[in-house]
This record gives sequence, C-alpha cells and structure tokens, in this order.
Amino acid sequence: MSITVIKNGVLIDGKGKGPQKGMSVVIEGNKIKQVTALNDLVIPEDADIIDAEGKYILPGFIDTHVHMAMEMGGLEETILTPFSYRFYKSIHYMRRTLNAGITSVRDAGFSDLGMKKAVEDGLAAGPRMQLSINPLTITGGHGDNWNRSGVDTTLQTYTGMPDAICDGVEEVRKTVRKMLRAGAEVIKVHATGGVSSPTDHPEYTQFSQEELEVMVEEAAYRKGIRVMAHAQGAEGIKNAVRAGIHSIEHGIYIDDEAIELMRENDTFLVPTLLAPVSVLESAEGENSMASYAIEKSKEVIEVHKESIAKAHRAGVKIAMGTDAGVFAHGTNLRELGLLCDAGMTPMEVLTATTKTAAECLGWEKEVGTIEEGKLADVIMTDVDPLAEIRELEESERIVMVMKDGKIQKNLIR
Repeated sequence: MSITVIKNGVLIDGKGKGPQKGMSVVIEGNKIKQVTALNDLVIPEDADIIDAEGKYILPGFIDTHVHMAMEMGGLEETILTPFSYRFYKSIHYMRRTLNAGITSVRDAGFSDLGMKKAVEDGLAAGPRMQLSINPLTITGGHGDNWNRSGVDTTLQTYTGMPDAICDGVEEVRKTVRKMLRAGAEVIKVHATGGVSSPTDHPEYTQFSQEELEVMVEEAAYRKGIRVMAHAQGAEGIKNAVRAGIHSIEHGIYIDDEAIELMRENDTFLVPTLLAPVSVLESAEGENSMASYAIEKSKEVIEVHKESIAKAHRAGVKIAMGTDAGVFAHGTNLRELGLLCDAGMTPMEVLTATTKTAAECLGWEKEVGTIEEGKLADVIMTDVDPLAEIRELEESERIVMVMKDGKIQKNLIR
C-alpha cells in the first residue's frame, strides 16, 4: 500500500481552530493515517515525501451547490448545440473544479449517474459527486424554461434524467421515485421562482406545503437521502423548512421568521452569493444572459448579501455553495471572499467550505477535516488563506490537490 508524507507545513484542519505550524500528514492508501508535529514524525520506509515548508495544508474544499453538466450560455448555443456535446464539455468542467482544490461536490441538477461513475472509474478526473439528477419544479416555475415565444429551452430529458415537472401530490411522489430510481442521492426541489427563469420571480412560491412534505417523506424511505431546496422568497423558504427540508439554497429574501425556523430545525443555508454577481458580469461582457435574468440579478444582489449577513449573525449553519455552471467552473472560490463581505471571518468561511459542507452532504465521517481515519482529500496553498483569502480565487495558488489519496495536481517545485 502506497504511503505519502506531507511534512512541515502550516495545518488548517477544517475544525475551526487556529493554524498549526510545523505539522505533517501521513497518508496510507486512500486514508489519513497520522497527523503529527514534525518533531514527532517517523517517516516510513519507501514513503513518497512532499515538502510543505512555507505552504498551508487544508482539507479538500467542498462545494455544496454546483451544476457539473452545464455552463450557462446564450440562447443560440442552448438551441443549436447537440445534446451529447455537453458531456464532453463537462470533462473539462470537472477538471477545472478539481484544480481549484474542490474535491467533493453536491450536484444541484443535470449531472447523471454516468458522469459520477466516469469519475469513480477513473475515466475522467473530477471531484467526488453527490447527485440530485433533475430538480423538481412546477409547470411554469423555475426549471421550466418554456418561453412565452413558445420556444422551450428546458434541458432535454432522457433515460438517466427523468422529466422533473410535476404538479400535485401524486405527481410529486412519482417524480421523486423516478429521481431515486435514476440514482439521486439527494432530492432537489425548486420551492420558489428564480433569477434565471423566464416566467417567474424569486419571491414566487412554488409547491404546496403538502407537496414539499411528500418529497421529504419519499426521500426518508431511503436511508440517508435528504432534500435540498432552491428557495429565494421568504414564504417559500419557510414552507421548505417547515416541511423538513435539509438545506436552503440561495436564501435571497430570508426574513427573521425564516431564520428562527432554520435555527430551530438545524437547517443548513447555502448562500451562492456568486451566482447573481456572475450574471451581471456576464451582462457587462459578452452579454449572453437573458434580459430578465440581468434585471432580476440587479434587483436581488444587495438584499441577498444582507440576508446572508443577517442569517450568519443569528447563528444559522452556513455551508459553502456557489451555483457553478451559472458561471465558469473552476472559479468557485470567488464565493469565499463574498462570504467574508457578508460578515464571516476567513476561518468561518474555511470551515463552511470544509467541515460544515461535509456535514451538509452527510459525509462528515469521510471528508471535511484532516484527521486520522478520514479519506485523504488534502490540498495545499502557497498563500495564507486566513490573511489573503481572495488569493485562492487564482487556481495556481492551489499548488497541490490530493483526492482519495491520489495526487491530482502538483505545482510544487
């Protein structure tokens, strides 16, 4: 069994405590065998040694909200690009994500079981994936991209990607079962309208309380399956939390009542602050985004930041998630600086991107912190992330990426 020793670096272990200098990590196979001070390190024979002097050692980062099978483009591209082409493009999206130091993701829609298997079998390099398959939505809601011109730009369905538009309790129940049959490890629902949908608004409430409860009920029949909710308007957020949904995605118009409900129910909040920011940047550049998405992004961007700041001050559990796919994959870590702008400290942000994110996925026993017995997802940076967290936005500052004990990127000279 292969042994790798990362020695003499500054360790930020993901647990929220301060950095530890002169630390070493011993990896045996795909597991962390030992975390120790340099003075106590005994290097096994035949070990591969990585000198981490002057570098920072962290757990592999986790993005709890991505779309690995897509990258938002213009209407013409959506209509004219052959269906299978996006799978070939996703190979590059996954590699860029991994190069950014993100070793695990929760896919919030449109990646199928074949993509996950391709990564697991080594056909493509990418992060460990938790799949939702296709997000449930109502007719005319977020996720139903039927345009009033009559042109439908909703992503295609196929054997591994069942149709997700459903109305009424029994349709909802059957659709959840179809997603589970297709390999969903988490159920995704659009509990409100959204920024990028053509015929609704973020504050519009979607699905009844009973429909949301059925989703949670059906998911719970499978051990460990949870529900994540795209929820931007206050009423939709509260409906989702009352229904027992595990995590609120976006949370743009969160109010005090919603915050209290989330605290009472131990609900996670996944901010995705970067999503509306990136839409506006796209408008200033190539302008490939639809005009309705641009206008709604302008409307929500400041209130979104204020809502996340308020939730953080109240003690709501925040897990880092970005909505990558709405913008370019591999630029995910821009979210970290935005979370700091919303009042989180750099250490709180790093914990949200490691330990808390792992808890959100239900993977806290395997990943999220650097400690003995966990999977060897380890990254290294050449910059102090506590002092210069925005430097991590540049992928080259992530100088080493190890996933499952295997080095995926190494820029150390």
